[in-house]
This record gives sequence, C-alpha cells and structure tokens, in this order.
Amino acid sequence: MPEITLSQAVNQAIAEEMRRDSNVFLIGEDVAEAGTPFKVTSGLVEEFSTERVIDTPISEPGFMGLAVGAAMTGSRPIVDLMFGDFLFLVMDQLCNQAAKIHYMSGGKLNVPLVLRTNLGATRRSAAQHSQSLHALVAHVPGLKVAMPSSAYEAKGLLKTAIRDNNPVVIFEDKLMYQDKAFVPDEEYLLPFGEAAILKEGSDVTLIGTSSMRQVCERAAILLDKDGIKAEVIDPRTIVPLDENTILNSVKKTSRAIVVDEGHQNFGTTAEIASRISEKAFYYLDAPVIRMGAMDVPIPFSPVLEDLTVPTAERVAENARKIVSGELVHAL
Repeated sequence: MPEITLSQAVNQAIAEEMRRDSNVFLIGEDVAEAGTPFKVTSGLVEEFSTERVIDTPISEPGFMGLAVGAAMTGSRPIVDLMFGDFLFLVMDQLCNQAAKIHYMSGGKLNVPLVLRTNLGATRRSAAQHSQSLHALVAHVPGLKVAMPSSAYEAKGLLKTAIRDNNPVVIFEDKLMYQDKAFVPDEEYLLPFGEAAILKEGSDVTLIGTSSMRQVCERAAILLDKDGIKAEVIDPRTIVPLDENTILNSVKKTSRAIVVDEGHQNFGTTAEIASRISEKAFYYLDAPVIRMGAMDVPIPFSPVLEDLTVPTAERVAENARKIVSGELVHAL
C-alpha cells in the first residue's frame, strides 16, 4: 500500500472516474495547464484533453451554472472552486438550483455534480482566502457535504461523490495537500454517513472534522500522558452525519468535545453538540464543549491568525477540565 499526498489522492480519484465514465468532466479556473494553484489536477489535461478538462474565465457564477445544466442533461461535472471563500459567488446556482432541482421536478431530474473546494486558515492568506464555510452549505437541504481528513479519505470520498446522483460539496484543507497517508492500490469507495473511530477511549470523546481530526489525535496523545483515555472520531461527512457512532461513543465516555475549523457561532460544532445533548443527555457527566474558529475575520498577521483556530493543547486542556469535573464555558 503506497503512501501518497492528499493532492495525489484527489488527482487519482478524478483520473480513475474519468476513465471509468466518459460523462465525467472537470471544469474550473486554471484546472488544465496550471493544474490549479495547489497543483491538484496536474497532468489530467494531457490524458483527457481540453474537451474534458476545461479552463474557465474568472466567472464562478457562469461555470457553476454551466455545470448545473450539464448535470441535469446527463453529464457528471466536477467543479473546481479555487478557494472555498468563493462559495458566496455560486450560492444561487448551488443552493437555489442544484440542491432543489430533484425535489422541484418531482424526482424526474437529478443533478450528479461535485463541487470541490477547500477550507482552512494558518496559510497566511488573510480574511478573504482563509475561511471554512462548510456550515453554510450543510444548512441547505439537497446537498451532501464531505470533509476528508487525509489522503485515504480524500480519494474514497471523492469517488463516492462522483458516482452519487445528488450534488455533493467536498471541502479539502489547503494545508493538507502535501500530507501523506497510505492509500490502497486497489479501488475503494468510502460510504457517506459512516464515521471512523481512529482511537478508542473511555473518558472523553473528541470529534474532529477535516484537519481538526489531527488536532484531536495529538490532543489524545497529550491526554494519554495524564492517564486520560480519549476516543477520537472523524465524521468524514457532516451531511449525512453518522449520529449513531458519535452517540454510542458519548454514551460510553459521558463527555464530548466537538472540534471544527469553521466559526464557532451557529456552526458545525453547534449542530453536532446539540444532537449529542438532545439524544444522549442522560449519559452526560459534563456539558458538551464546542471548539471552533474564533468569531473574527481571519487575520493576516501570523501570530494573530494562529490564535483563531483550535489547537491540540487547548483541546487537551478542556478535556482535562471536564474529566476532573470543572465547568467549562464555550468562548
């Protein structure tokens, strides 16, 4: 089983699905010759030509609308949105059209479309290129939302998304493109709505999305030194969300911390925490703790930017407090 980067895993998934199905095509800014700013799609245009790897003008609403129409008429477009911050430019096409066509047509039309984009701060890209906006689209019925946490998840979830008959939005963490993980040579798909238990524990459940999975894993190592056994869960997809795995873990540990890089107010941490509180309330020995990005625009200053996102040390600190019985308030 080779070890490859997340960028290579995404590239492999796209190539394999384009070979498998001639209706799959890739469209977006700088996806062909440049291979995107992150070089994720490098080499694809040489194999599939500019007929299926299509560079677009800087017109996100235009090429997103084109992709929605293509999906309705038999194609399976993969839309590359260069930065997740540009979601605001395609919200009508994505949330008002793609997400609703199947329902409004009485099930006669499908929109098998994948929107690939990214999230994550600490890349020194300032307020307009550092946001984590997955909660926005998770709020819209008709869309599925995947958040791969490694190369293994990135390939398996993307292949599943491309074969789905519903619109899917996949968020990849920009800082993880060069991170390596073991990825099987043989074909595999990861089903939506099935979380992964990465480490078993009995004292506290740490739930981390995307790169916050690694933050939770590092926090668990710190807690091991204190004799605190943390269970670490990666949801993989937030729509659909694997409630059963999360609830069963919390019923065992009686404590939970939800960690996500989106802004904390009205975000993914709040949704997961509320489901735990509603459905596992009598199993809890402490309030569910939410840890998201600080509710400020992402600063350009490295020192300030690093303060805005959760860290393993802060997760471990909150875990120690709730295990010891100390009351913790979400900031």
